[in-house]
Amino acid sequence: MSNAGHAPADRRRGRLRVPAAAVAACAWLLAPACRADPAPPESATWSLHEQATWIDQAHPSFPSPYEGANSFTAAAESDRTFSFSVFAGIRLFPETEIYYNPELLQGHALANTVGIAGFPNGEGAKAAFPNLHYSTSRLFIRQTIELGGDKAPVEDDQNQVARSYDEDRLTLSLGKFSASDFFDGNTYSHDSRTQFMNWAIIESGAWDYPADVVGYTAGFVAEWNTKNWMLHYGIFMEPTVPNGARLDYHLLDAHGQILQFDKRYSAGGLTGTLRPFVFWNQAHMGSYADTLASPDIATGLSSSRAYRSKVGFGLSWDQQLTASLGAFARLSWDDGRTESFAFTEIDRSVAAGLSSSGAQWGRKNDTLGVAAVINAIVPAHQAYLAAGGTEGLILGDGALRYGPEEIVEIYYSSQIMKWLSISPDLQYVVHPGYNRDRGPVPIYGVRAHVEY
Repeated sequence: MSNAGHAPADRRRGRLRVPAAAVAACAWLLAPACRADPAPPESATWSLHEQATWIDQAHPSFPSPYEGANSFTAAAESDRTFSFSVFAGIRLFPETEIYYNPELLQGHALANTVGIAGFPNGEGAKAAFPNLHYSTSRLFIRQTIELGGDKAPVEDDQNQVARSYDEDRLTLSLGKFSASDFFDGNTYSHDSRTQFMNWAIIESGAWDYPADVVGYTAGFVAEWNTKNWMLHYGIFMEPTVPNGARLDYHLLDAHGQILQFDKRYSAGGLTGTLRPFVFWNQAHMGSYADTLASPDIATGLSSSRAYRSKVGFGLSWDQQLTASLGAFARLSWDDGRTESFAFTEIDRSVAAGLSSSGAQWGRKNDTLGVAAVINAIVPAHQAYLAAGGTEGLILGDGALRYGPEEIVEIYYSSQIMKWLSISPDLQYVVHPGYNRDRGPVPIYGVRAHVEY
């Protein structure tokens, strides 16, 4: 999963130099277990998985006549992030499960995770700590209510205990998790640890999904599944301040809601899924219009904060084109009246891409992906940044000559061993932070991922 956002300024200092050693240690610990390949039981009482991901990214210097407090650094730089996660689950009763995900996080993303709305490292939010940091990323209970129909197997996986359930069922989840665990899914682009890494490609950019500083929240999700469709509803807590570490307990005034309908279909034996959704957020947010009317642009956004709402919609689509090639697209929109609060500064976004398995060239477990995204913001948001505003979530060059942010990403995931994959990655960003005066900038990366 990928969860975005970024760390506050006091957690964005320093540089991590040797997280690769931690990845190697994790690989050594996990490798013996990964050599075995037992068939999963038809019905199990527990599930245990682990993962470790190291991402190293760098960029050369690029054209920039000026920089502000939240600019993507114009001088050449490199940085890296690391995460280690355990996914533990136990079945308490036939239809009741509890899941616990402890994580260790470390590192910093490029430019301290600011300056590009479609940020290039999906792990940048999580690993924004100079030293290893513990996080209880997920702790939740899941209740399944079977409603009939044929039996459908649920395989042993991360946060899944193996068992067969009725195809028609209602699933209720309550606790701490990421809103993106349940919504805006996509077969080919939804996990920065194994697929694309750019925020606006792995998520619908304009869905300002509720989350704390490392991408998690608390909430309730109900899912009604049938053979051909699923209806999801979720309500989640918002942070007290933009990108804040604490959640707001004024629940009537601060919460995010989302309703999504998944339509699964098949044509000529090739499968696809459409996932339209609508969302409504309420939080202690600033108003761009009120800020622009303020005599002090420097503090106008925070001074204007009050409990307000933001609405929007999105669509995630994936389609199998051949047995080894798939296409996907994302479209999202929000009203842009209030400040971006928990994800990133995008009010309009459209992304599309292709993903191919290596079966076509004799490496069936490899993956080649290429995608592009265009992000935009509304006029009031543009005017705020052009006036020198820097209190926004991750942007603020001190000035702005507006242009849509355009990004291309290509990656190749090579399975070195059953439990280890290495993925070189290239991203090319035009108008970083919507600024025609800055960039373009190429970003080179490599990812090592261990999973059991």
